[in-house]
Amino acid sequence: MDLRDLKLFLHLAESRHFGRTAKATHVSPSTLSRQIQRLEEDVGRVLFLRDNRTVQLTDAGEQLKIFAQQTLLQYQQLSHRLGQHGPSLSGELRLFCSVTAAYSHLPPILDHFRARHPLVEIKLTTGDPADAVEKVQSGDADLGIAGHPEMLPASIDFASIGHIPMILITPALPCPVRSQALAEPPDWSHIPFILPEHGPARRRIDRWFRGNHIANPQIYATVAGHEAIVSMVALGCGIALIPSVVVDNSPEPVRNRVRIIEHGTPVEPLELGVCVQRRRLREPLIEAFWQLLER
Repeated sequence: MDLRDLKLFLHLAESRHFGRTAKATHVSPSTLSRQIQRLEEDVGRVLFLRDNRTVQLTDAGEQLKIFAQQTLLQYQQLSHRLGQHGPSLSGELRLFCSVTAAYSHLPPILDHFRARHPLVEIKLTTGDPADAVEKVQSGDADLGIAGHPEMLPASIDFASIGHIPMILITPALPCPVRSQALAEPPDWSHIPFILPEHGPARRRIDRWFRGNHIANPQIYATVAGHEAIVSMVALGCGIALIPSVVVDNSPEPVRNRVRIIEHGTPVEPLELGVCVQRRRLREPLIEAFWQLLER
């Protein structure tokens, strides 16, 4: 039984999607299908139930999943022990975070990690931080930087790396939106807002609406990720309640076109951290990264 086949099988068992696994593991869907068929021939049992929409593990697939996890973990631990006297760990570590976090929080962490483990290849993917936990759960990323969700899945471990204030921003240039936001007192229910689609920041905004008795807020747009929200505020489309670090790390031409204003009801800061599948904390690369965070 080939170790690469076991890795592909485990990824598919987590993602439950041939297309996503093929893309993430850099093989064609037909190659992935052939390798899964080869595994099924090796064990003499069907491992997945497939139709046009879903992929589900069979009982035999669940048993092979446990075997594959244990086998790959033991292989990684053996490789680590045999290579302890070498210069460093090696392999690939896949990270997922927002564009902002890639500027604000990730560089010092990676500087320390790469200084200790220069042979480890870092593969970074950026996107909406609200998707980080899902990316880690599905196996699309080994580690993700995310805001702490209100309900952290039991399978996920979270290491805090900072607390980010939430700020309310308005266009800096004269426009109807700015005039509404600076009125005394502002009528929040009639001012257009630009919101993130989902995630911890969105939940704080929803609570802020309730705290200010805004039953039906005027929503100009909902946006995946935070960076584009700052640009839309700069253009005068609306105002936004957003993590301060996003504004701090926006390009200067955009940052100079927004202003922070008072927002009345206090907003709980956003706890930022790194998330990982708890069962993978004993894998050598992930364990080394996690130990660095704990220090």
